[in-house]
Amino acid sequence: MATDIIMPQLGESIAEGTVVKWLVPVGGTIQKDESLLEVETEKVALEIPSPATGVLREVLVKEGETVPVGTLLARIDGAAPSEVINRVGGVVVRPMEPVAAGEEHHSPAVRQLAKEHGVDLSRVKGTGTGGRVTKKDVLDFVARTGVQTGAAGAGEPSMGEEVLPVTPMRRTIADRMVKSKQTSAHVTTFFEVDFSGIAKFRQGRDLTYLPFVVRAVTKALRDLPILNSTWGEQGIVIKKDLHIGIATALEDGLLVPVVRHADRKGLTQLAKEIADLAERARSKKLNPEEVQGGTFTITNHGGFGSLFSTPIIHQPQIAILGVGAIQKRAVVIDDAIAIRPTGYLSLSFDHRVIDGATADQFLAKVKHYLEHSHWEQIL
Repeated sequence: MATDIIMPQLGESIAEGTVVKWLVPVGGTIQKDESLLEVETEKVALEIPSPATGVLREVLVKEGETVPVGTLLARIDGAAPSEVINRVGGVVVRPMEPVAAGEEHHSPAVRQLAKEHGVDLSRVKGTGTGGRVTKKDVLDFVARTGVQTGAAGAGEPSMGEEVLPVTPMRRTIADRMVKSKQTSAHVTTFFEVDFSGIAKFRQGRDLTYLPFVVRAVTKALRDLPILNSTWGEQGIVIKKDLHIGIATALEDGLLVPVVRHADRKGLTQLAKEIADLAERARSKKLNPEEVQGGTFTITNHGGFGSLFSTPIIHQPQIAILGVGAIQKRAVVIDDAIAIRPTGYLSLSFDHRVIDGATADQFLAKVKHYLEHSHWEQIL
């Protein structure tokens, strides 16, 4: 009996997904629960496990194609039911009818790519299911018809240009960043923090600085809950739960997995959850719900050596905290020069919701908790 592989519903608001890569070749054997393909949506990139053991007999949607939820992607020969359980949402989803040949339907990603390159899609021959035009088809068409290059100087040969395909994740990030800047009145303020106490406490312990920052932020959010809010049509909505998003850099983009109820967890548990979420984000093992519902975001740009940053607010939140590199610096203490591990914190906030005074009060509290907390008791 054949098992149908369909594009699953990867979140309530997700209408389509892109097949990034088939992890098993046609004719290859696959075990149940073994990763079969990589799928990317506007919210998450993850690997989809096989619902059955068998042979990948047919692939109907090629790599790079974006198709609606419920579309038949492939078939596996083996003893298994013909309908597939969506393991992310736990809902049985039946496959849609294959796209009829000649049907003119282009995904939003294909239409946008064609618009950027000035390509008339009616001139592009599709190689996808039912003759559907893929992003690769558009880029191949651009390559064949020629890409304008800069003029070579003084008889020197031109190196030409290279067109890099924009992944769905990269396009989503771009759209959201622009939308955030257009939506919120961004302002950024900075504070310097002495991490001497934390550095001493960390000696002999497998802890990074990030769990300490998360803990200090949650305490400051309890003091000033207006920072844990969203802007709404009826007014400012203050969130009672503290779900902290941790911006995580991927090879080709950025995800913000969420530590839920972060204020209820100790340093060790926070460290474990942050590390686990980051690892599964990079290996594309996150569930869609793990990147949703955040109320405040922290981005550790200092991990790459950056000192200052003006991060963009993760909508619909009203603030985001940036953590710069923590380095030993010369500081003045009681009119004497001393060497201390210090770092700069930045807070980008929505001026529609709070003013600079409130933002500075919040950062001052974060600074106080980082410098003066009794970490032995908190651990």
